[in-house]
Amino acid sequence: MKYRKLGKTNINVSEIAMGCWQLGGVWGEPFNSSVAEETLKAAQVQGINCFDTADVYIGGESERAIGRYMKNLNNKPFVITKIGRWLNPHVAEGYNAENLRKFIDQSRKNLQVEALDMVLLHCPPFEVFYMPEVFEILDKIKKEGKIRHYGVSVQKVEEALKAIEYPGVEAVEIIFNMFRLRPAELFFEQAKKKNVGVIVRVPLASGLLTGKFTKQTKFGKEDHRQSNRQGEMFDRGETFSGVDYEMGLEAVEKLKKVFPGQSLPMIALRWILMFDAVSTIIPGASKPEHIISNAKASELPPISKKQMEQVEEIYNKYIKDQVHSVKYLV
Repeated sequence: MKYRKLGKTNINVSEIAMGCWQLGGVWGEPFNSSVAEETLKAAQVQGINCFDTADVYIGGESERAIGRYMKNLNNKPFVITKIGRWLNPHVAEGYNAENLRKFIDQSRKNLQVEALDMVLLHCPPFEVFYMPEVFEILDKIKKEGKIRHYGVSVQKVEEALKAIEYPGVEAVEIIFNMFRLRPAELFFEQAKKKNVGVIVRVPLASGLLTGKFTKQTKFGKEDHRQSNRQGEMFDRGETFSGVDYEMGLEAVEKLKKVFPGQSLPMIALRWILMFDAVSTIIPGASKPEHIISNAKASELPPISKKQMEQVEEIYNKYIKDQVHSVKYLV
């Protein structure tokens, strides 16, 4: 496993981290605490020292599982957690001192820590990025010692660019993958200039880039890959990166021809690591074998210039028109 600096935090995090949305069970299935613990252990054995979770994941079970796992560890991982999505309705006015403190205190309790390593606002409404008072609240809570670092998780590149104008923002979590290239155009350049860490989420486009899905693949009715394809539950970009499923399958077949005989999910992760603005990637893992496979991407040799160009050509032909415009949540 190789490591990179998480921006101005100066903390070295593993290139492949672990996303804990599915920790202990796949979407729509009951949480399994023993599988969660085994998965967290497997991650650390692979050299992964960074876990990404959120207070709403599995109703808080994701945070609590990490907290139980870390309790007696001497060498604790760096834990990124996200807050804000318990708000109902999820509106900008809810991002006030009372609510932010409540969410942070609950996450501290769940994770069994005095101070959270890093807190990210969890894809807040667009207006929040133009509310400096929100970031001033986080600055104050940081000074109090309840959080060590903070940043934002975003839907849009525009939100990311606005967020890094606030000096206290140390990391931005953003969707970036072979089917979502726009962050590499301007945001990555600006993040590097401001020494802001980049955490890449949805790196496998909700599994589409594993190359294992077909037109006949069935997803459970509670699985967002079935129920959120048009943004019925939350932002459409969270599901298959906003790409039409059947068009995505067609593009995946073209990608397989660029990388014949290779593991497409590992290649998709290695492709992201070709961008030096990226600090870490958070592919999800619900069981140990997933994280073991993901971790191996850090060991792969660089992707050739020709292959990088071929990936972009496929994106331009099949994907760009669907997700690249400013009007879409990218």
